[in-house]
Amino acid sequence: MLGKSLLWLTIASAPVMMGSRLWTWREGWLPTRLPDGIASGNGRIESVRVDVATKYAGRVQTILAREGDLVKPGQAVARMNTDELEAELARGKARAAEGRAVKDQISAEITEKRSRLRLAQQQFERDRALYARQVASRETVERSQSHRDIAAAALQASNAKLLASQMTIEAAEADVRRIETQIADSTLTSPVEGRVLYRLAEEGEVLPAGGEVFTLVNLEDVYMEIFLPAREAALISHGADARIVTDLALDRATRATVSLVSPEAQFTPNYVETRSERDKLMFRVKLQIPREMLPKLDEVKTGVRGVGYVKLDNSAAWPKALRDRSTRSDSLSFTFP
Repeated sequence: MLGKSLLWLTIASAPVMMGSRLWTWREGWLPTRLPDGIASGNGRIESVRVDVATKYAGRVQTILAREGDLVKPGQAVARMNTDELEAELARGKARAAEGRAVKDQISAEITEKRSRLRLAQQQFERDRALYARQVASRETVERSQSHRDIAAAALQASNAKLLASQMTIEAAEADVRRIETQIADSTLTSPVEGRVLYRLAEEGEVLPAGGEVFTLVNLEDVYMEIFLPAREAALISHGADARIVTDLALDRATRATVSLVSPEAQFTPNYVETRSERDKLMFRVKLQIPREMLPKLDEVKTGVRGVGYVKLDNSAAWPKALRDRSTRSDSLSFTFP
């Protein structure tokens, strides 16, 4: 009986002992006291979210991606119904074809009227020469001149009709291009390489212009945000060297850079009057992880907690725990849950 009690006691205490050893190992590996010129703060791995939305109002016809899918830039993730647009496209192409037929007809008329004008001009010149030799009457010259002017006016009118028909064709072709663009935009594609976080619409659902269909996590834009006191945040420069250590890979530090120091405090007392109150001000600092330091994108998941370290002084040296593995290729293998 005593043996069984000891066995159950050992089993029950095992998780506590393992947790204690993990904490001891973590505290032993991570630097307990940072050198001067280096600050740290808690944070979590995050990434930019991108919405895939409709450009025009319409009905969702097909959903091509599911939550959790990894998508590539330009990959189709949904299609909108284009039946009405296809009908408009056919109508626009018909108008353009009709306009080209009218243009060909007017061009033929212009050829005929140009020939008539040439004959009228020749007749007028002959009658004028005969009138100069007093063979033809003045009325004959005036009549041939009138015929020439009428032919010239008819040709000018046909040229104007040709120009109008050309403009009609260009307008119809512009409508065709517009509708073709709308049809192309009806296939929704991923703008980034990322993972589908939320599916916000279903097949058959009617969406307004700008209606969201998916929310993606951009796995090429991964970062950690930490919060530092005002005195430390004031010393950080844009692009400063940084390191990130996640809870799941305590023996690996990943290189990062400071991409943003918030110009406004995130935690501010109601009335900032004393020095002690000003010391409570905390500023958001964004640590950007370079693309080459990320693992395979299908392994990246956001939300992992960890610690971010930032150089306040560029001449400060990283402690051994943050230096040895920060530039090795195996640092790329740190993973996110």
